[in-house]
Amino acid sequence: MISFRLLSRRRLIAAAMCPLFMMSGCAGFGPHMLRTDQVDYERALGDAKKREMLATIVGLRYGDSPSFVAVSQIIASYTFDANAAALAEGGSRNAGTSYGQASVGASYSNHPTFTFTPTTGDALATGYIRPLPTELVLPLADSGVPVDLLLRLSVQSIGGLQNAAPLGGPTSDGNPGFFELLRALRRLQLAGQLTVSYKQDEKDHQGRVTMSLGADGAPPESAADLAEVRRLLHLSPVVREYQVVNGPASGGNGHTVNMVTRSLMGILSNLGAQIAVPEDDVSRGATMPTVHLVGGETRPTIVVHVGRKASADAYASIDYHGATYWIDNDDFDSKYALTVLQNLIALSQANQDQKAPILTVPAG
Repeated sequence: MISFRLLSRRRLIAAAMCPLFMMSGCAGFGPHMLRTDQVDYERALGDAKKREMLATIVGLRYGDSPSFVAVSQIIASYTFDANAAALAEGGSRNAGTSYGQASVGASYSNHPTFTFTPTTGDALATGYIRPLPTELVLPLADSGVPVDLLLRLSVQSIGGLQNAAPLGGPTSDGNPGFFELLRALRRLQLAGQLTVSYKQDEKDHQGRVTMSLGADGAPPESAADLAEVRRLLHLSPVVREYQVVNGPASGGNGHTVNMVTRSLMGILSNLGAQIAVPEDDVSRGATMPTVHLVGGETRPTIVVHVGRKASADAYASIDYHGATYWIDNDDFDSKYALTVLQNLIALSQANQDQKAPILTVPAG
């Protein structure tokens, strides 16, 4: 409440009308909210997805059954109210004074509504439980994703060479040759001597993935890597293009690359198996011993720290059974691996009925 004294009636009425002019300025309120809220909600959804992935990885480390919930709709609801009132009382002309009161008020509120859809049934089976098709995974290498990271995440074996397994056992750490192969393929990728292509057969309309090794004008330093890849995968040196075949190695004719891919659940479980956890949790049977990689690859694919409190600038953090797990913001390799994982999840859900979240922002 604001009291005015020695105001003319004209100025008093003008003061009372100010909120009405304020309301006329609300024409730009909607567009302003759209500009800010679109980015804010996108960032919030991205942060929530990172935390969901981290929570799933840690939970699987301890044998928890994961659940996947997607945000299907966001409705941003705004309320803006303004009011004004004026009261004027005249005095004598000789006194030359008048008295009046004016009051203005405004209120603003935001009550967003989120709709979550659980992933169940065929969507769960197709998106998370069934192995990823090679035609979905491998073309990512031709779009700039490091091939060693991609195969380390999504492949269980190549040409009989085993990747690390999440459930322990004598071969849980993987085959050293598998990681030697990944390093050689990465060097060839950087040298432009590795190409992955996806082609659809005109007769049966089936997609086929091929891997090409070597190109005209190959640098001399790539010759050793080309020979090493062909040796490890038992490939013929007289051809450059090899078809990628789903399934374990079974002799072959030197013209195919046999590959067994993982499911998204297998990828998440394997990432969880590499997490370092308190030794007490292992000794009392709450979780399995940590899987340590071999062949020069001793660093986990995603480094997850555990302690009482996360670092101040943690990239993502969650609380689980009295401990805090987090990924450092300064660990680019771990952050990028989590991004590639999210891309694989998005691709696996591309053919499902589940749609991207809908954000509804009132514009007026």
